[in-house]
Amino acid sequence: MKLSSETLAVLKNFVSINASMEFKTGNKLATISPTKTVLAKATIKDEIPQDFCIHDLNQFLSVHSLDKDCELDFDSKHVIFKSGKRKTNYRTTSRNVIVTVPDKELTLPSVDANFSLTSADLADILKSASILQSPNIAIESDGEKIFVTAFDANDDAAHVNSTEITDGNGTKFKAVFLTENLKMMPDSYEVEISSKGLASFKNTKGDIQYWIAIEAKHSKFGE
Repeated sequence: MKLSSETLAVLKNFVSINASMEFKTGNKLATISPTKTVLAKATIKDEIPQDFCIHDLNQFLSVHSLDKDCELDFDSKHVIFKSGKRKTNYRTTSRNVIVTVPDKELTLPSVDANFSLTSADLADILKSASILQSPNIAIESDGEKIFVTAFDANDDAAHVNSTEITDGNGTKFKAVFLTENLKMMPDSYEVEISSKGLASFKNTKGDIQYWIAIEAKHSKFGE
């Protein structure tokens, strides 16, 4: 098999969530952060022919980058990269030594707020958070408007950047995230937020979705 550019882009994003990864037979990829505060799933064009686990996904991708048109074969203990005269037997690892995604499907316990987030607004707020070194990003509403704010939940004297996203629905809330957990691929997303401590970000194409934990002690709903 060969890995498409679209699949490689997903894997490069997933390595920022977890350095290791379990691949399963089929056209689905999934990863979860070691702290289990971020889970991501994607549907890809490629078909993975068998289950295997990679301990160092970044290194795996670097080996692939030696020839992006290489063929991948498999045996019980290796992914075999083949390109012309070159062949690399890349050792797989046991799923027992990495953090893997639970088999049970994850669903939000409730949907207390939802809105559309454009790729431009997402890029803007992440850039602002990076420049200001803001450790937190909040999605909040005064009931009339929904804003995304880069700030420091533990420092009232820190810089704050706020962007108006869309109209609210009358519900007041503030959902606070760790900036480091917002590692979505550049895209537009349908956002759903649960007051039970979890949010879902699903891209408009519907082929990638992230579930991200909310920082409960800094968040509030219906107040």
